Amino acid sequence: MADESNKVAAERRDSFGKGAARKIRAAGKIPAVIYGHGTDPVHVTLPGHQVSLLLRKANAVLELDIEGTSQLTLVKDVQKDPVLQIIEHLDLLVVRRGEKVTVEVPVHVEGEPFSGTIAVLDIPTIKLEVEATHIPDRIVIDVTDAEEGTQYHAKDFALPAGAALAEDEDLLILNIVVPAAARAEDEEAAESGDAAEAADESAAE
Repeated sequence: MADESNKVAAERRDSFGKGAARKIRAAGKIPAVIYGHGTDPVHVTLPGHQVSLLLRKANAVLELDIEGTSQLTLVKDVQKDPVLQIIEHLDLLVVRRGEKVTVEVPVHVEGEPFSGTIAVLDIPTIKLEVEATHIPDRIVIDVTDAEEGTQYHAKDFALPAGAALAEDEDLLILNIVVPAAARAEDEEAAESGDAAEAADESAAE
């Protein structure tokens, strides 16, 4: 949700290319482009440290002040240096208050499943249609005491008010399984037990 902490002062820029982008980043800023709603793309620079902190949240909404004009935007793409992990460029989508957008929201698992099992996320996000200014930080699923073989599909997740599922409702998100190592140990123990039993029967004969 956009609030005072999401307000970011943006500066228009008219210099482009890799050389210009390097100079912007060297000055502690991030080059970005704003697009959407049939408008011409607007190229801006943003304060690096502030925006980096805001991007710790998935689907960050930034309320930009572009030379006195307010513009609400949703972060759609973050380009990072693969080695240094420095933000190189942002794509920002124009949004309006009350408008619904489709976003991928992180899935957060709470609770401990039945003893000896673990929760395995097949897909770490769930796609929702939600108001741009009310995007949830995460969707929580409680797996307390869930037994092996339990499956959670997209339709099994409780969604916040105003949010709608934008996935196939039968999409498998999470499984409760016995770890492979533990299963192998159990099978090995069972085989040892069978072998010992067979040996005892032979000795008895």
